[in-house]
Amino acid sequence: MTVPLIYHLLESPLSGADIERRSFEAIDREAPSSPFSPDEWEVARRMIHTTGDFEVVQSLRFANGAIEAGINALRKGVPIYTDSNMIRSGLSLARLKAVCPDYAPERLRCHVADGEVARLAQESGLPRSFFAVRQAQSVLDGGIAVFGNAPVGLMELSRLIVEEGVRPALVIAMPVGFVHVVESKEEILELGVPCVALCGRRGGSPLAVSVVHALCTLAGRNQDMQDSQLISKKGDGL
Repeated sequence: MTVPLIYHLLESPLSGADIERRSFEAIDREAPSSPFSPDEWEVARRMIHTTGDFEVVQSLRFANGAIEAGINALRKGVPIYTDSNMIRSGLSLARLKAVCPDYAPERLRCHVADGEVARLAQESGLPRSFFAVRQAQSVLDGGIAVFGNAPVGLMELSRLIVEEGVRPALVIAMPVGFVHVVESKEEILELGVPCVALCGRRGGSPLAVSVVHALCTLAGRNQDMQDSQLISKKGDGL
């Protein structure tokens, strides 16, 4: 009789953290050379880890100081708008609170299931994501906008940026699909706002979430480095 594979793990236990560490080691070992900076690679490798697909990062773009802008925004605890409740649920509040203790469920905003949004969508024949973005305008100005599903919502955000002066701290532009998807990403990349985008048709909630979590990792790591440097300077009497 075939011995179930799980017994091999039980003989040589690996924790979840061990498995994740080994996964990232494998990614670093197998990844082809890339043009990314070390901080950008942290985001890229998290996306590879999420999909198991090295090719996904060939379409990855960072614009207008996206990494630094995202880290600074998370440290301030700015609101995070998501275009789906799947993304909102997938974001780790523990990771966010480790960066800024002010993070709480109410700072993670998604309006796509709101009653008024549903009513307006029904009456107009437009997607709910369009009205959800409009409802979130005050949050989007200075907040982090995370798109993994709704290109129409992303296009409306671009209009708000162009016509109404809305200025997000960071846009994660990763809607997935076949209609308006490619164009919505190309448009946001031209508007001069900090942006992490996955060009082409690929995208989705897990990838969008992985970018936020990678930025949380970077925010914590960079803060630890700054603290260590400060302690070292104090020790030197500077």
